[in-house]
Amino acid sequence: MRFFLTAISILTLITSPASAEGLADILPEKLFNAKGKKVDASLLEGKYVGLYFSAHWCPPCRAFTPLLVQFRNRHLEDNFEVVFVSFDDSNTEKQNYIRNAGMEWPSIKGADSKTAKKLAQRFQVEGFPSLIVLDPTGKIVSLDGRSDVMLSPETALETWKGAESS
Repeated sequence: MRFFLTAISILTLITSPASAEGLADILPEKLFNAKGKKVDASLLEGKYVGLYFSAHWCPPCRAFTPLLVQFRNRHLEDNFEVVFVSFDDSNTEKQNYIRNAGMEWPSIKGADSKTAKKLAQRFQVEGFPSLIVLDPTGKIVSLDGRSDVMLSPETALETWKGAESS
């Protein structure tokens, strides 16, 4: 009986983490635009969101970011947005990275902030860059969005949208 209850508990944990909550329960209420001005997180309603864990000091991040910028810009009209979760050493480095890389998407407050660390822990981010893709309800549709974008930029968004129905 104990095994059965443990199995049910584990199954519940696996199937319910983000499905019962929305993006508003995952992200802060206020985000920041590319110029560092506050914006309301409600701008993400109804969109697929890629949480982009990255930092300028990370060479693989600097190599992937231009690909993600192209991908995001190509899918602006397809209900897709990126949110930058910075692990830069300072806000100045974060803002320089955003400007120099052309990341015209929202970000969470600060660089290497408590919020960034909590999000990284929540989604078990173990390295940078990492792109976690959520559907409009906050359900995880890809834990490896980086590979999806790199290997198949033409079909990645369709694949993520198809994952929602499965």
